[in-house]
Amino acid sequence: MDKVDSVTRSRIMASVKSKNTAPELAGRRLAHRLGYRFRLHRRGLPGTPDMVFPKYRVAVQVHGCFWHGHEGCRHATRPRSNAAFWNEKIERNRARDARDTAALEAAGWMVLTLWGCEVKDEAALTTRLSTAMPRPRPYQDRDAQPIH
Repeated sequence: MDKVDSVTRSRIMASVKSKNTAPELAGRRLAHRLGYRFRLHRRGLPGTPDMVFPKYRVAVQVHGCFWHGHEGCRHATRPRSNAAFWNEKIERNRARDARDTAALEAAGWMVLTLWGCEVKDEAALTTRLSTAMPRPRPYQDRDAQPIH
């Protein structure tokens, strides 16, 4: 049994965003701070990846643990009410993710999947991004004079 009435549940579910979520923003802030430059939500690529690093041919998908069924994560518990619907929905999302990943890899892209629960650990996320792409050189102004 749901804890709220159907009108309230509908309003709550309608407010769930698919772009610019908190985990996605955290991943973007860290990538930018590390010096990586990227494009957002490239429509020309399968699955419209959340972040695209064209220079390195890396596509990053940031998945919510609940919506994409993160195995073994405490945030990915399935609802007990209307269980058949939720199981089918999450399995469809997972199948779509696998299809999009395969299409991106077939097109020559490396796909990095970041989970909502992983984005909170900056050290681990830095390691994952750095292993997928070489660290960019710090910006240097060509006209700047060295300070003595």
